[in-house]
Amino acid sequence: MLTRYVPTWKKAPFIRFLCPLVIGIALEWYLQMPIRYIWCALSGACLLFPVPFFMSEFNRYKLAPIHGVAITIIFLCLGSSLSWYKDIRHDAGWFGKYYKTGDLIKVTILEPPVEKANSYKALASVTALKGRNEITSTQGEIIVYIKKDSSFALEYGSQIIFSNALQEIKNTGNPEGFNYKRYSLFQNVTHQVYLKQTDFAVLKEMKKSFFGKILFPIRKKVLAILRKYIHGQKEYGLAEALLIGYKDDLDKNLVQSYTNTGVVHIIAISGMHIALIYWLLTMLCKPLKKIKYSKWFVAAIIISGLWLFSLLAGAQASVLRSAVMFTCIVIGNSFSKKASIYNNLAASAFILLCYNPFWLWDVGFQLSYVAVLSIVIFTRPVYNWFYFKNKILDFTWKLNAVSIAAQLLTTPFSVYHFHQFPNFFLLTNFVAVPLSSIVVLGEIFLCIISFFPFLATFAGKILSGLIWVMNSYIERIEKLPYSLWEGIQINIFQAGSLIVIVAGFGYWFLEKQRRGAWLGLCALLFFVLLSSLSIYRTDQQKELIVYNIPRRQAIDLINRRDCFFIGDSDLLADDFLINFNVKPSRIFRHVQNIKYLPNFSFQGNFMEYGKKRILMIDTDLSFEPSKNRITIDLLVISKNPKLYILKLARTFAIKLVVFDASAAARKIKYWTRDCDSLNIPYYNVVDKGAFVMKMN
Repeated sequence: MLTRYVPTWKKAPFIRFLCPLVIGIALEWYLQMPIRYIWCALSGACLLFPVPFFMSEFNRYKLAPIHGVAITIIFLCLGSSLSWYKDIRHDAGWFGKYYKTGDLIKVTILEPPVEKANSYKALASVTALKGRNEITSTQGEIIVYIKKDSSFALEYGSQIIFSNALQEIKNTGNPEGFNYKRYSLFQNVTHQVYLKQTDFAVLKEMKKSFFGKILFPIRKKVLAILRKYIHGQKEYGLAEALLIGYKDDLDKNLVQSYTNTGVVHIIAISGMHIALIYWLLTMLCKPLKKIKYSKWFVAAIIISGLWLFSLLAGAQASVLRSAVMFTCIVIGNSFSKKASIYNNLAASAFILLCYNPFWLWDVGFQLSYVAVLSIVIFTRPVYNWFYFKNKILDFTWKLNAVSIAAQLLTTPFSVYHFHQFPNFFLLTNFVAVPLSSIVVLGEIFLCIISFFPFLATFAGKILSGLIWVMNSYIERIEKLPYSLWEGIQINIFQAGSLIVIVAGFGYWFLEKQRRGAWLGLCALLFFVLLSSLSIYRTDQQKELIVYNIPRRQAIDLINRRDCFFIGDSDLLADDFLINFNVKPSRIFRHVQNIKYLPNFSFQGNFMEYGKKRILMIDTDLSFEPSKNRITIDLLVISKNPKLYILKLARTFAIKLVVFDASAAARKIKYWTRDCDSLNIPYYNVVDKGAFVMKMN
């Protein structure tokens, strides 16, 4: 009897539950629905679900779609409720509901403090607040910065008390910039505080979790071994990131090189690392499989090893995804059943999103799942493009096929988030992936033999050399002409169109279904339409942007694809500040030509740009009063000029004043007072974020 072929992905029931869960999480975050509405919808769906069971068989068949609707609503509500309850601001014990300036604050250090250039940084939990009349037990986390001092003695589990004012974490407000406030909130962090050694008192009692007592000492020991035996700052910094995900010692320029060449994924602890640990544990446990009734004992060892490594690596979303998936594989093998990879992926995503729904916005989480899905779907078809009898050539092509397959679905995501595409990703992945795998295994071996200094020293030198070779290779590839296609700007709808294009043509290619080709063509047409609209908008744009970069002057005058930059010269040499604060805005506006305008004189600062008249002041200037005042649409004040708004108003009729981030707070205080007395509107970028004004 012939049976109809069912594609593998249709045999994954968890996909049907995952989709409404994801939609529910997103709806709650963007709509911020009250929890009572969610509970009402959930109650209605639960009442609706059993209705067909109380009807005749004919009506039950007729009303079968009710089951599907009810289940969909249930999982939508589940996702929404998970998102609502995970938001620390909805917690009855959140310290933000009780905190008042001047309160005494008790916090517990949740991780070993990390040394920065001028301070120590640590994540801390606010456990109690003491006001005038009572002590309140609280929840929620803050970032603590402590000024460097030789007497610094805080560690994981330390409890301190202070009364310094907490500062709410804010975004810079720079256009298209990284949403640091949302990122912190997703980690339950909402405030930060800056302390000196004299600002706090350390309690004698330590407060450590069970896992923290075990994991942090092991992590500290591993870091000490790597720093002792692996030489070179770049080398041991990368070694720490590869093995346990510790990134505080990573060289920023090296990370940028790995990003630009398309192999930054090997730095993030992910499926590749868990797969290596799984393979290693499987090999070590192979002799135990000969023992009768040992399969569950072996499974317990493998699962324990996977999760111990995951926790040591910081329990990041990408590594937890892999740990959950491999756990499902191990359990399935113990039952002598081979589960669908699609079902494993969907099940692991479902479990992780139930644990933390905000991982849905984690770029690593997204890329991790999409990469594995893309590899599973497209590796075999891509590999079948060519056939090689030679085993070495065949193995080489197999590695390249995996890299090409991974790029098919990850490209829309990576371009949307990072606005660039590594043109030589095949060259870098071909060397970096296998070499990094050897390094990870070598680091594990180094930790095992660290009790034998002679062997450990020898192994450390080999690992240092391998890492140096990998770093040098990546940096050389980055310097090749046309190695990076950057400045690519697509919005979320264009990214979605690219995904549909790949999915549609992939479905046509794999399943021989014409509707897949039609879907891909329609998505391609939609993408071209959106791109045309974006180009039209770019050709019409004329804007002034005053960026919010602490203690820096940074102003862009944008005319179509041309940008004229006014600001501090040393800012141009700081790639990190430019890439983080300024570059996203320029990419969004498709800027191609950038010119720096240094040493502005008054004549240069007084300009007519578009339909607006602008005055920029960053040095001491004096003006003669005039009966016929000149109308100024915008006054931008930078740095700390000796300036009086009251006197300036006798010469100019000012419509709006903007204070940039380089101006001193004490002077802004006096200038805003003058503006209030003269009824002149003003805008402080430090408080409100970057200032953007259209000039046409």
